[in-house]
Amino acid sequence: MAQEVAHHHHGEHEVSIWPLPVGIAILLAPISITAYFAWKNPLLAVILGGISALLAIIGMAGWANEFFTKGHDEGYGNLGIYLFIISEVVIFGTVFAAFWMARAIHADVWVSQWIPEAMNLKMPIILTLILWASSFTIWKAEQAMHHNETGKTVLFILLTMFLGLLFIVLHVAEWKHLWHEGFTLSSNMYGTGFYVLTGIHTSHVIVGLIMQAYVLIFTLAGKINSEKMTILRTTSAYWHFVDVMWLLVAGTAYLVGGLKI
Repeated sequence: MAQEVAHHHHGEHEVSIWPLPVGIAILLAPISITAYFAWKNPLLAVILGGISALLAIIGMAGWANEFFTKGHDEGYGNLGIYLFIISEVVIFGTVFAAFWMARAIHADVWVSQWIPEAMNLKMPIILTLILWASSFTIWKAEQAMHHNETGKTVLFILLTMFLGLLFIVLHVAEWKHLWHEGFTLSSNMYGTGFYVLTGIHTSHVIVGLIMQAYVLIFTLAGKINSEKMTILRTTSAYWHFVDVMWLLVAGTAYLVGGLKI
């Protein structure tokens, strides 16, 4: 019996074609960046980047579909996402430390010369309210799925995705405004720190939206239910992390960096 179980486990979880295209996609992504910046070949960069994105989408979709079709929930998803979040905290923490150190070392010139007049606190407040609302909607989606209310789950996921997209659109509009006013990535250390911090966070928002898109697709396909919803729980946990991290990012980029004190 043990041998049969082991053989069954091997067939389901160890023999799969889908990690291959995902791995190739991960390999091609930095090569495409290198082609653009180091080799000065935009066409090659676009081709490799497009192939990378296509392989990633196909591989991840096939991998997820294989799990929902053949696999069963092992219960390790929550642990996995929490460990991943810890690694993300380390990344953000490194950037925070660099920003705060630069702010302290260059305090005089930072206040007198580096803070742009176009910087204000209205936009980060609006963005914060949007993300808080999105945390509520994704929590409601999770609660709806607990009761197998697929329609409500889909509605709240769509609302969460809309709020996430709204956050990105408004944030990019703010970047364009500040850039037009002369506050660029290379204008000074504040500009570099500001765009790095907010850019890294926005990239995490995009990742969260991709995760939600997968959850939405498989919810509509009827493959996620109250008995098999680890992917929704982990997506929700990641999104809450992104929302909480925004408070630290906004506090650092706008308050620590932008107040003339």
